[in-house]
Amino acid sequence: SRAQAVCIPHRPGVAGVLAKMVLIPKKTRRQILEHLFKEGVMVVKKDYQACKHNELEDIPNIQVMMVLRSLASRNYLSEIYSWRWHYYTLTNEGIEYLREVLHLPAQVFPSTLTKQRPTRPALAPSEEGGKGKGKGKWDKTDE
Repeated sequence: SRAQAVCIPHRPGVAGVLAKMVLIPKKTRRQILEHLFKEGVMVVKKDYQACKHNELEDIPNIQVMMVLRSLASRNYLSEIYSWRWHYYTLTNEGIEYLREVLHLPAQVFPSTLTKQRPTRPALAPSEEGGKGKGKGKWDKTDE
C-alpha cells in the first residue's frame, strides 16, 4: 500500500530534535479521514511520542497529528490550540473535500451539523400527567 510522507518540523534551539519524515499508510489515512468526517471535530494532544491517539486507539498519535495539520494548512480544518491540545473543526471546504476523497453523497453530513432529534416531543405531556416529581401536594383549590 502507498503511504503519504509528512515532515515533522524541528524546533530550533532544542538539541537532538531533527526533522523526520512520517510515512502514513493509505489505509490509516482513510481511517482518520472517515472518523473526522463522521464526527466533524477531532482533538489531538501535542505529544510526538504517544503510542496511540485517544480516539483512534490503533493509530499512532503522530500520524493523526500530521494528517490533521496537513488538512488545516489547506484550510479544510479550523484549528484552536490550547494547553498542548489541538482542536480541529471541519470547514465547509473541508466537508466538500472529504466528500470527494471518501466518495460520499451530498446528503451525508458530519454529526456536528446534523440536528439531534429528541426522544419525545418537547410539548408532549409526560406520563405523570404534569403533576411533577416533588413530594409536595399542590391543588388548584389552594390558590
